[in-house]
Amino acid sequence: MALDRLLAQSGLAVVGHFEPGPQDGLPSAVAHLALIGADGTRMWEVFGKSAEIHDGAPHPLDRWSERVLSAIAHELGATACFPFGGPPWQPFIRWAVRGEGARPSPVTMQVSPSRGLWMSYRGALGFPSVQDLPPTATEAPCIGCPAPCLTACPVGAFSDAGYDVPRCTAHVRSEAGGACRTGCLVRVACPAGTPPPLAQRKFHMDAFLTAHAPAQVQTGN
Repeated sequence: MALDRLLAQSGLAVVGHFEPGPQDGLPSAVAHLALIGADGTRMWEVFGKSAEIHDGAPHPLDRWSERVLSAIAHELGATACFPFGGPPWQPFIRWAVRGEGARPSPVTMQVSPSRGLWMSYRGALGFPSVQDLPPTATEAPCIGCPAPCLTACPVGAFSDAGYDVPRCTAHVRSEAGGACRTGCLVRVACPAGTPPPLAQRKFHMDAFLTAHAPAQVQTGN
């Protein structure tokens, strides 16, 4: 179908979909929402040749995603939605539950039956009619799993109290955090998904550290 062909050209794929209701925060004209993510390693290959990754401006992957998916939406008569650019923010976490059976993992992050803890969306496409899309897996991936995610973090940043961002970022920036800078070890430990390419993992970790950079201390003369 045209949707699959257009997405494949950019290394993207439908990773979940659902027919929304009033609770999903979408216009009534949207009859079917397709969640869009990376198609294995192909997205990184395509993005690596884009103008955005080489122009030096902030948020290259978000800008590339917006350009690519907006063009596809225009061609197919769909509405493009993105998990960035807010506030207001689109409820992608809620859509993940509806669209690909995501649920809380033992470390509280959402886990996907097919993608494990590597869940990431480049956007979503809302269609005015129901599309002929294959069903997505919805089984609970954590049932029967020995939960290696619980012991994978070297500084125990994940606990019942939540995610300790300062503890995590301090370790990742330290000399001992080299392994974490190539991708969160908790995500890597999840057997339900396949880690993305190393360059992509490092890209996202760098962006994470930049977003949580320590405040600069102001000093007087």
